[in-house]
Formats: sequence, C-alpha cells, structure tokens
Amino acid sequence: MNLPNRITLARIFMIPVFAVVFFLTVIPYNYFIACIIFIAASCTDFIDGHIARKRNLVTNLGKFLDPIADKVLVSTALILLLVKQEVLTVAWQGEWVTIACGVCVAVILARELIVSGFRMVAASTGLVLAADKVGKVKTTFQDISIAMLLAGADFFGLAKVSEVFCAIGLVALAIATVLTIWSGISYIVKNRAVFSESK
Repeated sequence: MNLPNRITLARIFMIPVFAVVFFLTVIPYNYFIACIIFIAASCTDFIDGHIARKRNLVTNLGKFLDPIADKVLVSTALILLLVKQEVLTVAWQGEWVTIACGVCVAVILARELIVSGFRMVAASTGLVLAADKVGKVKTTFQDISIAMLLAGADFFGLAKVSEVFCAIGLVALAIATVLTIWSGISYIVKNRAVFSESK
C-alpha cells in the first residue's frame, strides 16, 4: 500500500477518535478539540491527493477509498451535530434552525448513499469512478460548515465569537446542501453510461 492510501486510511481511523472526543464533555473544550481533529482529518484529503498526483501514485484503491473516507467523516460529523442540537442554535434560537439543519443533513446523507450505490454498480462492471470537481467544492463547504459549528459550540467562553462561527457554519451548510444536490445530479448524468454497461 502506497503513502497516499495510508494517509487515507489514517483519515478513516481518525473518525472514531473524533466521535469519542465529541461526546467526552468531561474534557474542557471538547468541541474545540473535536474541531481540530476534524480539520486535521479533512486536511489529509488534500495531502493524500496532492502526493498521489505529484508522485504519480494514483491507484484504483485510492480512487475508491478517498471519497468513501470523505463521506464517512462528513456523515459522522453531521449526525453527531444533529444529536447535540444545542450546537446548532448558538447563533439563532428556534426550532426552525434544527428542522432546517435536519433537512440539509438528510439531503446530504441521501446524496452520499445514492452516489455510493452508483459507485458500487460501476465497480461491478469493473469501473472505478473518481470524485468530480463540483463534488470536491461541495466537500469543502461541508468541511467549513462542520468546523465552524464545532468551533462555535463553545469558543473558550467567548459568546459573540461563538455566535459568529455558528452563523458562518449554518450559512456554509445551506450552500453545501445546494452544491450537494447539484453535484449529485451532475455526477449521475456524467456517468449515466454505467447503467447501460451494467445490464
């Protein structure tokens, strides 16, 4: 296994660590620590891709594992944020915030499941589909949203800063949701030949 793929695996192994820290409220500023872990894990996405392209180490395993690692990381973070609803209402109070976030998360998770199923169909025909550019932009906004919401959960007791971070996170989540729908449709249309080859 080459270096980029090892980095991708490291990102996957960081996910349970992130989840444990997220729930360990006995640790001071556990949300901020979880934020750092999430950012570190997200950065490995850029690092493994950069190394793979620069050193010509792009492999089918990497094309398969990289988007899977991204999906598991983001999906886990979004679900955890919904579980701890108080994290979502730091900037704006009201049930509508939680409902809106729930809809966004549902759309994002549905897209990821559909695209993952699409990849499985492609794999059954011997094709490995890499993530497209719109998908990468979508992932970037998802990462920004999650990082801001985690940082805003309790930024060292600075209420105003926390509110700003949370607001940015919610706006980024809305943008990410729009990009999620766009990238999902674009991805399937672009690779629609997979269905004809699977018959």
